[in-house]
Amino acid sequence: MKPLVGRVIARPFVGGDGSYQRTNERRDYAVAPPKPTVLEKVTQNGYQVYGVGKLGDIFAHRGFTKELKASGHEDLWARTVEALDQADLVMTNFVDFDMLYGHRRDPCGYGLALEEWDQQLERFLRLLTPSDHLIITADHGNDPTWKGSDHTRERVPILYTGQGSFGIRKSFSDIGATVGNLFGVKMDEGTIFG
Repeated sequence: MKPLVGRVIARPFVGGDGSYQRTNERRDYAVAPPKPTVLEKVTQNGYQVYGVGKLGDIFAHRGFTKELKASGHEDLWARTVEALDQADLVMTNFVDFDMLYGHRRDPCGYGLALEEWDQQLERFLRLLTPSDHLIITADHGNDPTWKGSDHTRERVPILYTGQGSFGIRKSFSDIGATVGNLFGVKMDEGTIFG
């Protein structure tokens, strides 16, 4: 079997002669998921599913009824708040933790970004209704104090505003199963939180 490239990331730069700067025009060219994701199933059930940031690229533009482009945490928060009133399910990728601070091993920048993000989260939580659910997680670690520039292997948190205690999970499929359950969609894999 030939290896499959899952994603190609294109990062445009401006400048020259050693003064290159990355632009906000990053594009991810991803292979389509091998089977329908929870996002696709929720969309097929008639719900509005919005992806904020680079998520459309990551999921090969599948499963979203609308994609809201944004870059930088402030812009991502603004677009997420905008989507909150329009969509049934909103998924946002706050990529700066990974791209600007994790890979570049900048613990001070990471800490400052986390403090600012946490203040925005506090404001965002006030916008939620009692029937809203919020799941916060990461797809991998990227410890800014670790050696090298690759992703790191620590466990990532799953913070959830719903009821119950769910401890350490064996798979991200549990998040998909939980989201699916909230929208009346059965997933093939995963265990529901609670």
